[in-house]
Amino acid sequence: MPEILITLGDPAGIGPEVIDQALSSKSLPAGFTFRVIGDRSAGKPGFPDKKSASAALDALKESTRLLRETDAAAVVTGPVSKEGLQSIGFQYPGQTEFFAAELGAEKHGMLLTGPTLSVGLATIHEALAEVPRLLTHESILEIGQLTAEFLKQKGCAGPRIAVCGLNPHAGENGTFGKEEITTIAPAIAALNDLKLARFTGPHVPDAIFRDAAQGKYDGVIAMYHDQGLIPLKLLDFDEAVNVTLGLPKPRTSPDHGTAFGIAGKNLASPASMLAAIRLACTLAGR
Repeated sequence: MPEILITLGDPAGIGPEVIDQALSSKSLPAGFTFRVIGDRSAGKPGFPDKKSASAALDALKESTRLLRETDAAAVVTGPVSKEGLQSIGFQYPGQTEFFAAELGAEKHGMLLTGPTLSVGLATIHEALAEVPRLLTHESILEIGQLTAEFLKQKGCAGPRIAVCGLNPHAGENGTFGKEEITTIAPAIAALNDLKLARFTGPHVPDAIFRDAAQGKYDGVIAMYHDQGLIPLKLLDFDEAVNVTLGLPKPRTSPDHGTAFGIAGKNLASPASMLAAIRLACTLAGR
């Protein structure tokens, strides 16, 4: 049977408990085996340190080795502390960039998906002041292609994808910024030329997520991290899943963090972890 890897995350966080609860659920997909990677003894719940961060990093490294060298079908990653990882020399902004580098994905992207919304990000873990510089024709084209491919893999035959503008009112025809005219609109035209999906926009960012939540679109492309994740977490927090697009094998994770403040208190919901495992199985099966 296909094997799904699950990294423990930082053992001082809620990763171990939500993984245990998810794996004990009777609603896991049949036909898969699950292998948890990580050292539970390396962290005390609620008290992260360099030892627990090192254990989290070791689990990530082992998961990428297994994905490269074995028939493991996918990986689900438990929550880690970016601050903790970077304190021990981790050189990536997040797990998305780590997996892309370790698995040799030239084109990759970050998407979060839940029962209501699926949102791809044109820029990821970047300072807001850097977004206009980093937002390019190529970055929009890449996340658009990857998002269309993901939606098809989930079973959407003809995806309808809305592309956000960057500025208030989508720039108001250049009044509040010209990125919509110079960069975003030409990228949308190029995406439609590929005929992977139906792309529309640039849409007014403060309104388009309502339309998507009502089912008028299958996915949304946001220009920066919080533009996309605020509406998604507002509507889908308990069951949203983070997906790294473009990898040779699927990688998913819950959309929440380590929650050190409640770790070990049996207060954390396993819903997002369970959703991440289910989605990993769906993607691996297809």
